[in-house]
Amino acid sequence: MFKTVQPFFPTLAGRLALFCAPLLVLSAYAADESSSPSTSATPMTENPLLRESSLDFHYPPFDQIKDADFAPAYEQGMAKQLKEIEPIAASTEAPTFENTVVALEKTGDLLGRVDRIFSNLSAANTNPALQKTETEMAPKLSAHQDAIFLNGPLFKRIETLYNERAKLGLDQESAWLIERYYKDFVRAGAKLSDADKAKLKKMNAELAELQTKFSQNVLKEKNAESIVVAKREELAGFSPTELAAATAAAKEEKKEGKFVIPLQNTTQQPALTDLKNRALRERIMKVSLARNSHGSEWDNRAVVLRIVKLRAERAALLGYASHAAYQLEDQTAHDVGTVNKLLAQLAPPAVANARKEAADMQKLIDAEKGGFQLASWDWAYYSEKVRQARYAFDEAEIKPYFELNHVLLDGVFYAATQLYGITFKERHDLPVYQPDVRVFDVFDKDGNPLAIFLADYYARPSKRGGAWMNEYVNQSQLLGMKPVVANHLNIPKPAAGQPTLLTYDEVRTAFHEFGHALHGMFSSVKYPRFSGTSVPRDFVEYPSQVNEMWASWPEVLQHYAKHYQTGAPMPKELLDKVLASEKFNQGFKTTEYLAATLLDQAWHQLKPSEVPNDALAFEASALKKAGVDFAPVPPRYRTTYFSHAFAGGYSAGYYSYIWAEELDADSVQWIKEHGGLKRENGDHFRNTLLSRGGSKDAMKLFHDFTGRDPWIEPLLERRGLEPAGPAPQ
Repeated sequence: MFKTVQPFFPTLAGRLALFCAPLLVLSAYAADESSSPSTSATPMTENPLLRESSLDFHYPPFDQIKDADFAPAYEQGMAKQLKEIEPIAASTEAPTFENTVVALEKTGDLLGRVDRIFSNLSAANTNPALQKTETEMAPKLSAHQDAIFLNGPLFKRIETLYNERAKLGLDQESAWLIERYYKDFVRAGAKLSDADKAKLKKMNAELAELQTKFSQNVLKEKNAESIVVAKREELAGFSPTELAAATAAAKEEKKEGKFVIPLQNTTQQPALTDLKNRALRERIMKVSLARNSHGSEWDNRAVVLRIVKLRAERAALLGYASHAAYQLEDQTAHDVGTVNKLLAQLAPPAVANARKEAADMQKLIDAEKGGFQLASWDWAYYSEKVRQARYAFDEAEIKPYFELNHVLLDGVFYAATQLYGITFKERHDLPVYQPDVRVFDVFDKDGNPLAIFLADYYARPSKRGGAWMNEYVNQSQLLGMKPVVANHLNIPKPAAGQPTLLTYDEVRTAFHEFGHALHGMFSSVKYPRFSGTSVPRDFVEYPSQVNEMWASWPEVLQHYAKHYQTGAPMPKELLDKVLASEKFNQGFKTTEYLAATLLDQAWHQLKPSEVPNDALAFEASALKKAGVDFAPVPPRYRTTYFSHAFAGGYSAGYYSYIWAEELDADSVQWIKEHGGLKRENGDHFRNTLLSRGGSKDAMKLFHDFTGRDPWIEPLLERRGLEPAGPAPQ
């Protein structure tokens, strides 16, 4: 997943798509106090956020920033940007590209800097002070955005240039910038009457507050609902590393003598793969499924209903049939019908495959005389048993070959060096916001500095769930800026002295997120509006998913898959088994993803009058109607902890992953046909697509790379999907 940047306007973390969730107990924060910014206020004249960092690439001075610095810096940043925009809007000179559009691109430097640092820290290392600031700033930033986009005289200048754009003699990127600005303003309500603009402002402010509340509720309940286990024998099946981690988590929560299993913000939980104790598996799953929906102080049911209602009303005010119609208009999918058709094609074969997989597991349960029907809390445990039987290996057998440092340096970085010629050097002189964060200089193929990369891979209570990329500094030729980008994962941190051994899915996630990082680091555009990952939501996952291919590419895998104790490479027979199992469990993976995707669309295709009173009843009905109500495979995210959809960023956009995978699978096929891991292929991908950001229509960028329209066949083949009859009506 990634984090995007709006045109000349920052994006507060609370309004973005996040994965997160129970109360962040103060003791959990206390563990990070030594590395967290101080909460004492800094005099405004000394506030480090108010001046451009003097560190390389304007890298943030984390060691100087205090929590209390953000609110006043936000206030000053908003005021400064409005002052910068005022003479542009009030100018009596005829609008030109330079005095209007370029002038707008140069506004908001202070506000953007403050917001990027704050948003990133509030996602990666939050605390009560940052959460308070987030809650206070969300409606103010919404109002600030409205003050710009609903500025009548400013829009009139943009509209004049848009209508005359064919006569301006602009280069392609500049002409596209005018088109994007015009569309941004219109979609933000610039053509509404004054009365409707006032309604829109109220809606936006309330939505900003609600989305922030949803995100914080998810994070708080995730932490408060960690599973406490009293007896070691209940954890039969756990490896020594997992036991040590559960012991360390208990100590951190001041529950010495017990064991704690933290929750992640997905429905399925990692511990379910290994635990032999079915009662404990059931307990974990039921707690996971019930999050934010059982009457606690962090219950999100009413929050969801209000968000959906407001989004539907806002869409209607702006002239759209639904929030989904509004969102999709600006994506490469363009409309609701196109997305619905794709999902209807994929859901029946996915569920059919999942039922076949369930039948295989039920046979195993029956052979063991289990005496029960397969349930959601059994899937991970028994699918692992089936995989062991079918491919003669299990996750525990391969994890010793996936040690984090090897994966990063000898896998992720190695593949990038082979493809693009870039190199990496770790540095220890730059400040970090948390001791586990690592920092690397990235050098281009000619040896010149290209970017700075931060790697933040361990889970902690102060960090939202999931994995994502973000940018602290955005590349721009206009402003003379080079990128500072970060990757974030949530790998459970082992006990002190223990190695960090990854699952294969975590390995793939590391490659995926670095694909986003490459998109940011290779950006070579003039205007900040188009920098890095500033592309349509359903296109942005495409380059990162392409980068996943190198995780299992034999030359790359052999280079990093080395035993953490002996250094011996993964045996060829085990490597062959890993590669052969790539399609294993795809029915489950596709179904749990599609179930969440279909929920996202069901909620956001509602008209205001159709919004229900019972969130969970609507969820059940929507899953049944879509034909994905298969109890052993619940949605990857249920409504009440579906941060992608209700914390802001991926609303009506969770389909993006499967949509982008069609482009990804086709591009992987192209790369294989052209020789695989070759500099020529990397340079072509970089030059035609990765470096272009949002400076061109997204599908034209795809054409520039592949030379043709995308084919769906490689996606179906990858996921082992065959048609399964007509979609449910």
